Amino acid sequence: MSKVQGNSEEERMQANLDRIKHKLIVISGKGGVGKSTVAVNVALGLAQKGKKVGLLDVDIHGPSVAKMLGIEKKTLMLAKGEQYPEPVKVTANLYALSIATLMPSPDEPIVWRGPLKMGAIKQFLRDINWPSLDYLIIDSPPGTGDEPISIIQLLKSVDGSLIVSTPQDVALLDARKTIKFSQKMNVPIIGLIENMSTFICPHCGKKTDIFKGTGVKKAAEDFGLDILGSVPIDAAIVESGDSGKSYLEKFKNSPSAKEINKIIDSIEAKIK
Repeated sequence: MSKVQGNSEEERMQANLDRIKHKLIVISGKGGVGKSTVAVNVALGLAQKGKKVGLLDVDIHGPSVAKMLGIEKKTLMLAKGEQYPEPVKVTANLYALSIATLMPSPDEPIVWRGPLKMGAIKQFLRDINWPSLDYLIIDSPPGTGDEPISIIQLLKSVDGSLIVSTPQDVALLDARKTIKFSQKMNVPIIGLIENMSTFICPHCGKKTDIFKGTGVKKAAEDFGLDILGSVPIDAAIVESGDSGKSYLEKFKNSPSAKEINKIIDSIEAKIK
């Protein structure tokens, strides 16, 4: 019998959720802060440490996880004797699912209103043969709209949120809204992640603050939250995402990779 078969849709979804130990949602108040980059690298890093990880992209209108993992042209497979497909197997320990893996062309826009998006996200959790997972990382679109609300309500219990922002003071406004959103949805905040914190010259090692400001630090202080880490700007992160290659594997000794691994260690410690 299929792992998600049951007497009802609710039972199928619950059977999937019961096989997931920890659920984390990655959110941001605004776009362009590197939220998906953080989600992808946290998932890859946990998988490299031997954890069974699922990465679910619920950004319906602008999915990027599939391209960043190099699975854009892979389709879902239906195992023999199974009624429902499995997520795409990225590595031995990492499984991913995105609306991009269901579309015939990456150029095809998704022109959907709220109810259709809610239905798609529900199917991601209910009608997919998810394996047993140590972590399910959810990459949510920026803001506090339909997708993050839907996934939190469907999961019923989320272990925590990771809030991504850039350093400049204008990002403080968006970071604070995201913090309040997480609190209103009764999702514990694991911590803040400051992305693009500084630029380290690859030739001389000098640090330059491209995005000046203390927005993330101020938000952390005001709400009594931890900053899990500050990831420097690194062109190799962009190149890795565009090519679908693992940044943590190829550039494991870089300052940014070390900072990402430190963030992952902090996440694990807080979950425990």
